[in-house]
Amino acid sequence: MNARRAQKKDEVSVVLCGEAGQGIQTVEKILAQCLKLSGFHVFATKEYMSRVRGGSNSTEIRISSKRVSALLDRMDLLIPFHKGALKHVEKRISADTIVLGKRNIIPEDFRLPEKNHIDIPFSKIASEIGGKIYVNIIAAGVVLGTVGVEQGFITNIIKEFFSKKSEDIIEKNIEAIKKGYEIGAELLNSGKVKFAISSSPKVKDENLLNGAEAVGLGALAGGCKFLSSYPMSPSTGVMVFLAQQMKDFDVVVEQAEDEISAINMAVGASYAGARSMVTTSGGGFALMIEGVSLAGMLETPVVIHIGQRPGPATGLPTRTEQADLELALYSGHGEFPRIVFAPGNIKDAFFLTQKAFNLADKFQIPVFVLTDQYLIDSFMNLPLLDASDTRVENYVIRTDKGYKRYELTKDGISPRGIPGFGEGLVGVDSDEHDEEAHITEDLVLRKKMVDKRLKKLDSIRREVVPPELVGSSDYRILITGWGSTYNVVREALRELGREDISFLHFNQVYPLYEGTRDYLKKAQKNIIIENNATSQLGKLIKLNTGMDIETKILKYNGLAFSVEEVVTEIKKILSKENT
Repeated sequence: MNARRAQKKDEVSVVLCGEAGQGIQTVEKILAQCLKLSGFHVFATKEYMSRVRGGSNSTEIRISSKRVSALLDRMDLLIPFHKGALKHVEKRISADTIVLGKRNIIPEDFRLPEKNHIDIPFSKIASEIGGKIYVNIIAAGVVLGTVGVEQGFITNIIKEFFSKKSEDIIEKNIEAIKKGYEIGAELLNSGKVKFAISSSPKVKDENLLNGAEAVGLGALAGGCKFLSSYPMSPSTGVMVFLAQQMKDFDVVVEQAEDEISAINMAVGASYAGARSMVTTSGGGFALMIEGVSLAGMLETPVVIHIGQRPGPATGLPTRTEQADLELALYSGHGEFPRIVFAPGNIKDAFFLTQKAFNLADKFQIPVFVLTDQYLIDSFMNLPLLDASDTRVENYVIRTDKGYKRYELTKDGISPRGIPGFGEGLVGVDSDEHDEEAHITEDLVLRKKMVDKRLKKLDSIRREVVPPELVGSSDYRILITGWGSTYNVVREALRELGREDISFLHFNQVYPLYEGTRDYLKKAQKNIIIENNATSQLGKLIKLNTGMDIETKILKYNGLAFSVEEVVTEIKKILSKENT
């Protein structure tokens, strides 16, 4: 077994591993709700195979006395639901990992000391209740018991979670979670597990959100009235969430027949005046690219959310990667402006998505929000989002009879009207056009129109979200990253405890912040960390600053970085520096 960070008694990392169809995600959702309502800080993330049944999937749930927000390799408790589970997570098992389950679920050739195993007959207990289907709920109860969760409200959560099931099934699930809780409480009281995680009443009132919900809420806060998409993991969660809000927020969600239709629907809805969005992943977005060019030529706002996953083609459809930055940057033929956001955490996913709608409308451009499977599918508790400063900024004008949709202006932003709002005719055209949207092949006018569209970049650059410097401004070593690496690198730096190392994190990757070069020049050594194989942000930085960040920490096997991985890689780089 591998050596990992020592177990922390005020925090526990629980991993549940089983086949698709064994209810791993059900356990995750029930545990997260119960833990948060009990006042415990919680962070949960998952990795899963692209199959309906079989394979090996795992969920990690961190339960802590303090706020937690990143993936660990460390496993304090492992609950395997099938024989392949231990092999699947073998590299994460340490001398301190406790495995809960029957001995027969551990492969004969797998060396697991007796002290690391606690025999719990999950299947036998489940069969006595009504069938093996209840194994996962018993396991959830065990986890809740081992950390000392308040038992009072667990029954209500089970009733709510299974409210669409029959009374008999609800009662059996209640019995299952109570049986598990009793086992877990006995393990805690006997000292077989030694956790002392303190709760806080403040946590009970916090949000419990995943990335998909945060993007969806940000869209609603941004005034989104129309979403069209074709389902594609991991972005589907955003579409599902918004579909659930249709009546309450007067938003239309349309599942299109394909991605080409989806982007064209969104552009059409935007022309009519509805704030519009598409949500997709790399393979789906590849089909939307002509529509992106259409939005660029029509100067019609649209927000495009891309939940990144490994490619090319179908790639690893349920895994994570940061490999679609260049796809977003260079998608669409011709030259036209755009903005690309890359939220670092769930809070950012809300606020940047909200901001994306205002900027798309203000500059009449496509605005991208890049997330990935890790961010979209992870959830945690966090303070209530303060949206008091957010507002829907209206840039639509009432047209007059002499209205020109593409009027040439100093800043390149033409007054935007919509059909039926005023007396003017709102024409648009995908061909090059004059100020009134009539097709033209006047080559002088063509240049003026290209210059007009690109002129918007001057104004856009004045509103770039600057990168966040985590750590001291008096750094010697600077780590640069973007998107979902934020929380992992932050925690890794706390583990390292080095005052001379800071982290420069980009939430907006295009246009790139103009002061980026100054940050890099100040460091004696620059390191970049990315979840892709070619350092796509690194190439963009070099293009814009002329500086090549030669030292790279790259991962592209389909999994997110763990805190321990980042700590190890930085230590390796520093050790080479000292030799």
